[in-house]
Amino acid sequence: MDMRDTIVYAIGDVHGCHDELSALEQKIELDAQRFRGRKIIIMLGDYIDRGPHSRRVVDHLMAPPPRGFQRVCLVGNHEVALLLYLDGHLSRETWLGYGGRETLFSYGVDPDRLISLYGSSAQADARIREAIPASHVDFLRTLPAMVCSDQFVFVHAGIRPGIALEAQDEGDLLNIREEFFEAAHRLDRWVVHGHTIVDVPKLDGRRLDIDTGAFQTGRLTALRIVGKYGRLLSSRD
Repeated sequence: MDMRDTIVYAIGDVHGCHDELSALEQKIELDAQRFRGRKIIIMLGDYIDRGPHSRRVVDHLMAPPPRGFQRVCLVGNHEVALLLYLDGHLSRETWLGYGGRETLFSYGVDPDRLISLYGSSAQADARIREAIPASHVDFLRTLPAMVCSDQFVFVHAGIRPGIALEAQDEGDLLNIREEFFEAAHRLDRWVVHGHTIVDVPKLDGRRLDIDTGAFQTGRLTALRIVGKYGRLLSSRD
């Protein structure tokens, strides 16, 4: 991605917090008025699960971005978990424990009630799959795992040190923690990511984690990048 003459706003894990996303986007629109050039919002993944409004968040991201902006949505491990369940590669129990219960409630589905009504796990799974719009599933399947520029990497969880960006494994991009954290000072690009909740985003080597646990704290965080300078914005400031 060419970031010349571009203002980037990276947004951390939303996790079903539609109100916080809307509030943060309004602040981004106001903040961006002082800048000329292309404006891009980069979503760092994990739009569903845990928070109350997963469906509304997906609808929001499928709709046009704020006027004058482009939007790039990256995939997170929670989107992949949903797709694995829908494709029959992850059990319902595992996915529900991952935060899927809140996602189903947002689509008007109570999984426990389905089991009590149908008594068949297969029938319950079929009803769940019917409840999630095909357009939402198709959208989630198209999401890339990483966006890079000459100086920056935007990704959900991080990158594996010592591996070329084009050779990174998607499982690492969506789930890595310790190996990435330990090598943060040796990275050759700035890595902006989420996945691991922090109280306050701060630089650690050449990485910045902006997941402030919106579903727990009500604080959804964005990082504005202009050239090589950054500034944090929050849905609660």
